[in-house]
Amino acid sequence: QVQLVESGGGLVQPGGSLRLSCAASGSIFSINVMGWYRQAPGKQRELVASITSGGSTYYADSVKGRFAISGYNAKNTVYLQMNSLKPEDTAVYVCNADLLRLPDYYGVDYWGKGTLVTVSS
Repeated sequence: QVQLVESGGGLVQPGGSLRLSCAASGSIFSINVMGWYRQAPGKQRELVASITSGGSTYYADSVKGRFAISGYNAKNTVYLQMNSLKPEDTAVYVCNADLLRLPDYYGVDYWGKGTLVTVSS
């Protein structure tokens, strides 16, 4: 069994900051990529940021310069530091991991349950 558990969401004023965490646990051989997606009401889910095992990162244009993804190495935990938050960042943020599970070494995508981020005054 593999679990992804997110934390760190909440209510923040525009211009504020939040830090999200996602911890992967269970029967994991290795993780190839971890990332954060978000889904706002009435909108499609979008990839916000991701990081590979080699440290390569990706950011959506809408968050470049404001968000930073880091992790995960030995702790299998990835962080998303979100600064200069805007109301349009309001969404459920969901963690994703592309990993090789044990004992079959099968590559699978796992998803967390999500954490709500609300940016409002």
